[in-house]
Amino acid sequence: MGKQFWRAVVAGGAAAVFTAVAAVPAGAAEGGASFSRVQVNGGKPIVIGASKEVVYPASFRVVSTRVWRWQPLVYLYRNGVEDKFWQTMGGDVCPNRVGSCDARQRLHFEPGVNDMRNSEAGVWKVAGEVLFEDGSKDVDATGVTVQLRRDSHLLVNASPEPVAKGKTLTVTGKVTRANWETRKYGVYGGRQVNLQFKPAGASAYTMVKKVQANGSGVLRTTVKASKTGTWRWAYVGDTTTGASVSLGDYVVVK
Repeated sequence: MGKQFWRAVVAGGAAAVFTAVAAVPAGAAEGGASFSRVQVNGGKPIVIGASKEVVYPASFRVVSTRVWRWQPLVYLYRNGVEDKFWQTMGGDVCPNRVGSCDARQRLHFEPGVNDMRNSEAGVWKVAGEVLFEDGSKDVDATGVTVQLRRDSHLLVNASPEPVAKGKTLTVTGKVTRANWETRKYGVYGGRQVNLQFKPAGASAYTMVKKVQANGSGVLRTTVKASKTGTWRWAYVGDTTTGASVSLGDYVVVK
């Protein structure tokens, strides 16, 4: 069964919710409207956690030769009519209901409400839709794609604290990833994660080494203590998972 797709149109300060039933576009306009200058989150991936709502921006230009009934919008889709992404939307109402309009839109993602599946992480296409006064509609493929990614988290611990100069410092941690179906973070094993260090008084971290997490997502490595400073883990992300960095663990070297 396909996901239900909702759109929320802000008009006069109140949000009205409607059910969209348009078919996924085949790649050509049905007529009456066209979309251009489409952007979703500035072309960057959309990263979604396990349960909390996140909101990302979208913008586009729509040119309509016919009067529309509801606010024009863009939405995410994949393959067929039942493969739209279920979410709520809001944005600025175009001042005119025919002609050209540069619109801004907000895409709301909330795993705890939207019944999201882990398999939905990956590349999605972007379509534009206009519903006209006579009940007909125009649905266009825009040629734009966006990546949906599951959020990742990293934990870090460096010990002993403090540590004698030249002695061995053990840095451990754990990689977890948002599970949209359980609405919790679960282990993300086998990831290659960067160990980074920032000396006391410095403003930036530097790369120390790459470490492979085990099957339970556990990270462990040793380094020789030379300077007081902060240690952290950094994951660059992948096609279905967002990048993340841990909090820093400050270790004094005596």
